[in-house]
Formats: sequence, C-alpha cells, structure tokens
Amino acid sequence: MTTLTRRRSPVRVCFVIDQLNRAGTESQLLALIRTLDRRRVEPFLCLLDGADPVSRELEPERCPVLRLGLKGLARPRAVAAAARLRSFWRRNRIDIVQTYFLDSSYFSIPLARLCGVKTVIRVRNNAGYWLTRKHRLLGRLVGKLAHRTMTNSEAGRQSVVDAERVPPQKVVVLENGVDLARFERHPPPNTNGAVVRVGVVANLRPVKNIDGLIRVARELCRNHLRLEFEVAGEGEQRAELEELIAACGLRERFRLLGSVADVPAFLARQDIAVLPSHSEGMSNALLEYMASGRCIVATDVGGNGRLVTHEEQGLLVPPGDEAALGRAIERVLSDPALSSQLGQNARRRAEEEFSRAAMCRRFEDFYLSLCARNGSSRSNN
Repeated sequence: MTTLTRRRSPVRVCFVIDQLNRAGTESQLLALIRTLDRRRVEPFLCLLDGADPVSRELEPERCPVLRLGLKGLARPRAVAAAARLRSFWRRNRIDIVQTYFLDSSYFSIPLARLCGVKTVIRVRNNAGYWLTRKHRLLGRLVGKLAHRTMTNSEAGRQSVVDAERVPPQKVVVLENGVDLARFERHPPPNTNGAVVRVGVVANLRPVKNIDGLIRVARELCRNHLRLEFEVAGEGEQRAELEELIAACGLRERFRLLGSVADVPAFLARQDIAVLPSHSEGMSNALLEYMASGRCIVATDVGGNGRLVTHEEQGLLVPPGDEAALGRAIERVLSDPALSSQLGQNARRRAEEEFSRAAMCRRFEDFYLSLCARNGSSRSNN
C-alpha cells in the first residue's frame, strides 16, 4: 500500500480567491472543487470579498464558503477579517491553504504561516507580463513564505523562477483540464459554408490582442465576403475596440458579444477558433477550442505549443505578427479538408491528455503527496 492510499481521512484544502466570476482561473478552480473526490480531498473556499451577485451565484455546492467582505487590504476591517479566516481554518482543521491572485496571496499567505497551517501554496498561472516592480518585490516575499508556487505551464514556471527568484524545486506545474462532456455533439468546422465564422473567447484586454485581429479581419474581409468574426468576452478595451471596428468598416462583420455564459454553444457555431494573444499561461480558451473540435489558429506563446503542435492540432504563428496571423487564417479558409482534420486532431488530443478527470487526479495526488511528506510536522520548507 502506497503513502498516497494509507491516509484514511481526506486532505482538507482551503482555496482563497478574491471573488468568483466566469473568467478562466475562477472557472478552473470551480471545476476542480466540484470534481474532487471527497474521499481523498475535502475542499473549503474563502472569498476575500464575495458580495457580488455573480460571485454568490457561482458558489459551489458541497463546499463550505466563507465570505470576508473585504474590498481592500488597507481597510480597517482587515484585522477582523483575518481573525475570522484564522477561526475558519482552525475550526475546519485545514491542512493546505491555496491562494489565487495578488490580494488574496498578500492577505492569506502570511496569515496562514502565522497560524501554523502545514502547507501554503500560491498559484500564479500567467507569465507575469503585467507585473510592476512593486508587485515583483511582493511576489518574491510571498514566494518565500509559500511552501510551493503552483503554475499551469512550463512558461509560467520559468517566469516565476526568473522574475521572483523562487527556487525551481519549490515551483510545481499542474496542467489544466477541460470538461469534454460539455463539448460533445459539436458539428465539424466547415470553412466552405455560406457563412464562415471566426470566433475568439477572450477578455477585452490589450494582452489578448483583439485589436490586432480586427486589423487582420479588415484585410481578410476584403477577399472573403462570407467571413464573420465574433468575440465572446468583456473588458476594459470595449470602447476602444468598438471605435477600431467602426474605423475599419467592420460593424456588420466583427461583433463583440460581451460575456457569454454558454461557451460550448458559442464555439459550436464557429468554424475557426483564434487565440491572437501576446502572452498566455496554459490557456483555458485554447483547451475549450480543442474540446469543441474547432480548427485552431493561435500565437505561439506560453503553453500554447504544449497544447497544439503546429500543423497537427492547429496552426501556430509568432506573437504580434499580424501578417502571419492573416496568412494562417487564409490557409485554413482555402483548405476545408485541412481545417476539418486539424479540428479532429485537436479534439483527440484533448480526450487523451487534458480531460477534467485527469486534471483532478493530478491535483489530488499532489495534495496527498504533500501531506504524506509533511507527516505530523507543522513545517514544509
């Protein structure tokens, strides 16, 4: 019998995050909580704020939730919030605290160490492209306090090691997964139809490079009268992107749909799925494209090359190269057999390597191995 199966009671993990929404990191966390085998890992959830109606609606069942109502770390109520969180951990005999995002990490990692929580994990799933000098310094501090830093791609791991000087042995890569059942019965992509749709799932932020795709669309739409573009996502760039769409004469051809709750239904009507980002960790959108069997064109950044092999599950192009992005889309538009084959290959790889069940087993085994290594010790340095 192995050390992973000897433990009789489940590992108790408290996840700490600012609040819940339908973005990628939050969606992956909720999927993990819902799918964990409660005989092995028992989840708890703490929300730094959590008062937002969307956050309340998304709270998972069969998981105790603590809402701290803390809208800023400098607020007077932070001390009372810390006392409530400390009591929550002690009452529920938490073995592992796992934090997401900056404020949740700054708030709960030092507190967890002071409270004697056996294992503290910080999650950082992006390449840190947006970090200021202040946040890099704070990242180094919490990186030292956390027993492990978790990321979802080798690119993210290297960023943590390089930018925050976290020892490589303290950084672990656990890849994301996708709920394949949500994407069954999708029709194959058809780039030879009366209308060909190019879809993107992305927040409207500069790093996602939707403006670059709009400029590419302007050139493509001149030669392809049946081509339409749709973006599922919301964000700070909406007004700027709407102006660019109008300036490019694409109001009827390029639509910003806002937040889309049913991503599988959105992808089911797309023929080509594009990810034009300047930076990614392991992209949840790209996993969803693969699960839906779409023909994929993506920039070769972050973990994208781990998910998609060029000319096997999709076409990869250099980031920031609008001409290359346009040529790749043009190529699959002109070769329906290729677009169909790429979509089939992408779905097959998602099934073989990136199922949600496989992801959960990776996390469960990781938590159990940490507790087995800890034994009865209060430290895991």
